Amino acid sequence: MPTNKQRPPFRAEHMGSLLRPKELIEKRLQLDDKKAVDIAKDEELHAIEDKAINEIVKLQLDLGFHAINDGEYRRHQFWGTFFPNLEGFEEIMNPQWEMFRMYVPDIAAFTETGHKPGETIVCVGKIKHVGSAYLSDWNYLKKLVPAERVKELKITLAAPEWYHLRYKKGRAYPKEVYANDAEYFADIAKAYQTELQVLYDNGCRNVTIDDPNLAYFCDEKMIAGFKADGEDADALLDSYIKLYNDCVSSRPADMHLGIHLCRGNFANSRHFSEGGYDRIATKLFNDIDADTYFLEYDTERAGNFEPLKELPPYKNVILGVITSKFPQLEDIEEMRNRVFQAADIIAKGAGQTREEALKRMGVSPQCGFASHHLGNAVTHDDMVAKLKLVRQLADSIWPGEP
Repeated sequence: MPTNKQRPPFRAEHMGSLLRPKELIEKRLQLDDKKAVDIAKDEELHAIEDKAINEIVKLQLDLGFHAINDGEYRRHQFWGTFFPNLEGFEEIMNPQWEMFRMYVPDIAAFTETGHKPGETIVCVGKIKHVGSAYLSDWNYLKKLVPAERVKELKITLAAPEWYHLRYKKGRAYPKEVYANDAEYFADIAKAYQTELQVLYDNGCRNVTIDDPNLAYFCDEKMIAGFKADGEDADALLDSYIKLYNDCVSSRPADMHLGIHLCRGNFANSRHFSEGGYDRIATKLFNDIDADTYFLEYDTERAGNFEPLKELPPYKNVILGVITSKFPQLEDIEEMRNRVFQAADIIAKGAGQTREEALKRMGVSPQCGFASHHLGNAVTHDDMVAKLKLVRQLADSIWPGEP
């Protein structure tokens, strides 16, 4: 049986994206009509990002977090620029909407007036990794902490199927380039294998893939959309699970891999989908080669804790019981009771005691505070209060543990 990995994850976690300072938001808005790869080269933007990252790293250290990151301050949206940095992908500035599966929950939100579509990146040729999209960000971040803390730092990655689910069948890549999904996914997997090795070689030991797409398979409206199109959503999910495992098949044993699922976290705290994990729990927890699952659990739209009985005894879960969408602070005793309720379900499913289950758990906000660079409907002070609450909740359950 695989061994359970700890430190990372930690008892108190956050998902990665943090509210940007006003100066950074304003500069991003000035560049909003440019392509993602061009925005990333803007020197004035870089200087603003550097200053903001220095400050947000210090804040995380001061608040007692260990899986520190750069707040995703160099990204327009949470997935960053991994795909447009691959050979074989291009960004379309004014896409034709008939190429999209409009029943995929986030697509409708990206078409709203006043919002730039979520960086429509399409495959136009053979896919090849030609340079890391994350390495310069990582190397800057690791300079800001003591050397012994580098192994704790976290970098978040785009989901490997991100630019596949949203497009209608046959529109994710040209048929003259790839004959089928299997060929396309094989080259995506090679690119991820290379990226993970590059990051590892530069000291990274803690990565999390942010993937709302997997949670969308819990949404009955999307499943109905696939049925109406004559497609098998379950078969597609199976193909994505294989893609995941191929992507991480060569990762070193001491590289921690997390997967974060939520139901959307667009600008101004908008969510996209609903549905508990019941529909995907067995496959999600047992078939994907991940160490830790970071799960949205702040509202009823994520369902109850029963699906956690499927979590194998060698895997971890971080419960997102604190919301990042709204400023009201949760009651810490109520949150403690929820964590214990979840622990009892995990313990029963794995044949463990509550205490044994708690050793594989932690707490966090359900998602980031700024998955889109404009941020959620909270202030900086609200965000700090929420992060303090996460740390306080963790300390009340696991005193003295990071």
